[in-house]
Amino acid sequence: MKIEKSSNITKSPVEIEGAKDVDIRWLISKADGAENFAMRMFELQPGGCTPLHTHPHEHEVFVVEGRGVFVFEGKEYPFNKDFAIFVPGGKEHCFRNTGDSVLKFLCIIPAGAK
Repeated sequence: MKIEKSSNITKSPVEIEGAKDVDIRWLISKADGAENFAMRMFELQPGGCTPLHTHPHEHEVFVVEGRGVFVFEGKEYPFNKDFAIFVPGGKEHCFRNTGDSVLKFLCIIPAGAK
């Protein structure tokens, strides 16, 4: 069991090639006893982006605040607060903050995935 305010969870920079001005908080993970899924909060500063990448697992995203563009298989899809985004495994994608404020989104992945 875990109950904690997200702002109390350590925020770390994403230090992967292609990432720009992105921080992550591992809100719930295997370290908390979660056996099936992990929940992360990403925070992208204005102009920030996640790297264009592919991985075998799916993930589910919910936009908490801000606006941006989801790049999926070479096409761009604008989104903003309250959008839900499904990312199938094996597909090239990234997120870019196109707004003037922080972009925050929850991202759910299988436990043990990165």
